[in-house]
Amino acid sequence: MGGLVLSGSGVFTPAQSISNDELVASFNEYVRRRNAAHSAAIASGSMPALLESSSEFIVKASGIKNRYVLDKSGILDPEIMCPRIPERRDEELSVMAEMCVAAARAALADAERKPSDIDAVIVSCANLQRPYPAMAIEVQNALGIAGFAFDMIVGCSSASYAVQVAGSLIETNGVRAILVCNPEILTGHANFRDRDSHFIFGDAATAFVVERRANARGPNAWEIVSTRLKSQFSNNIRNNFGFLNRTWPETKDSKDKLFVQNGRKVFKEVVPLVSGFVQEHLAQNGLSAEVLKRMWLHQANINMNELIAHKVLGRKATQQEAPTVLDEYANTSSAGAMIAFNKYSADLKAGDYALLCTFGAGYSAGSVILKKLT
Repeated sequence: MGGLVLSGSGVFTPAQSISNDELVASFNEYVRRRNAAHSAAIASGSMPALLESSSEFIVKASGIKNRYVLDKSGILDPEIMCPRIPERRDEELSVMAEMCVAAARAALADAERKPSDIDAVIVSCANLQRPYPAMAIEVQNALGIAGFAFDMIVGCSSASYAVQVAGSLIETNGVRAILVCNPEILTGHANFRDRDSHFIFGDAATAFVVERRANARGPNAWEIVSTRLKSQFSNNIRNNFGFLNRTWPETKDSKDKLFVQNGRKVFKEVVPLVSGFVQEHLAQNGLSAEVLKRMWLHQANINMNELIAHKVLGRKATQQEAPTVLDEYANTSSAGAMIAFNKYSADLKAGDYALLCTFGAGYSAGSVILKKLT
């Protein structure tokens, strides 16, 4: 893919945010109310008491200190603990498309492109607001882009998979440039009543432009040297929400209709899978890890990222080499690595090599080797 570039990127950040202290206060109040309501059953041993959370626990377990959200009040209300996002009329721009458009306008400006320069739109993310009409087609219409558009879902790896798909379309279909959007409303599938995961997710959207190298003119353009994808089935990260839930009402509101994971197994299995995958990708391109000036890794867990970076580099990575945005944004699934790229890429020099790597549910992983052009 040496003839293609990632020529611009953009980020949409919601206006509202929730600190760990705020989230913990809400969760612990829920725990106190629930334990009080079931005190007899807890005392008899027929029901376990829920444990409280703490900001210290969250930071140690994940590195997360804050998260941006579309709705704060619903999440922090111990009686609701879910964002309240009103439905819009079909004639209105949907919430997810609105997020995409905001990130897309920033990406187009960064790439010094207009909507008329784009021939296709891909919306690639972990969760779609609806199955159809495609979110990408709505975004295409809102921006006034001609050509075609479609959605794709590959969990946390959606951004890197979209780089591969966009590049292939440009190489084989005469497309000039493609806009990719990664909108994530992850608070919608987060279980804010689960101590092990109530702190993990935030909301955000990213966008980026992929185009031919010869046409690129943005000030922060990166040659796409090589892409590599990998998947390996696992049930350790799962969400069983779907249109068939209504066909079996007995379980339609069970916990597995929200995000669930076996965190310890994920950590144990994903770290070697991803680090080995990246090392193989570099070797296939005749590159050593020492040439990498930066790694923008999926922002899920600081401990996981630090260990993956250590295994790839053979030593502990500095914050400059493997920057994190987890502390501010939390896990934003497909958007996380692109947020890190957007915030920590412009300072590198022409000729510098870097790596964009995403991984998550599936398991899925995507590796993109990049080389700074300008």
